[in-house]
Amino acid sequence: MSSNLRWHGGHLSFEERCRLLRQSPLTIWFTGLSGAGKSTLAFALERRLVTDGRAAFVLDGDNIRHGLCSDLDFSSGARSENIRRVAEVARLFNEAGLFSICSLISPFFHDREMARNIIGADRYLEVYVATPLPECERRDVKGLYAKARAGELSNFTGVDMPYEIPLSPACQVDTSCMSVDACVDQIVANMAGRLS
Repeated sequence: MSSNLRWHGGHLSFEERCRLLRQSPLTIWFTGLSGAGKSTLAFALERRLVTDGRAAFVLDGDNIRHGLCSDLDFSSGARSENIRRVAEVARLFNEAGLFSICSLISPFFHDREMARNIIGADRYLEVYVATPLPECERRDVKGLYAKARAGELSNFTGVDMPYEIPLSPACQVDTSCMSVDACVDQIVANMAGRLS
């Protein structure tokens, strides 16, 4: 880092922001296969929180790649950088007092651990969307599994790139057997204490 840079502290304390917003910021990090329902749940959670008068924003993997991460491909190194950037933004949102809701496949343990370290373990709630691969593939909303199986798409998680299942997520849901509302209820229950 350049010696010409220095951190400028704000005039509002973190505690003041929390009091103003009536919440204790948290990053809810959705991980799971493509088609598992991460984005659907992330936006449903955002709607639930905002309807309840909370400040929240979704950082969706696809949306992020239209701007902040548009220069990245889908290699392992680029995926790590994608997650690093999103985690840094989520941390800034938390510092501003917001709930950050991140929806990314984030297939590897080390990348999710990096995100946890950037955000801070006390502000990181990992949600594993455990929808089984056959159901994700059946949905194939974007046609990506079909392209990967046909060899038209490489480095696709679940086909030619592995997904490392979280060992101890804070919350686990499965959209193949749970409604969106039931999943969101379970996630909100895991956020107890943050909605003061």
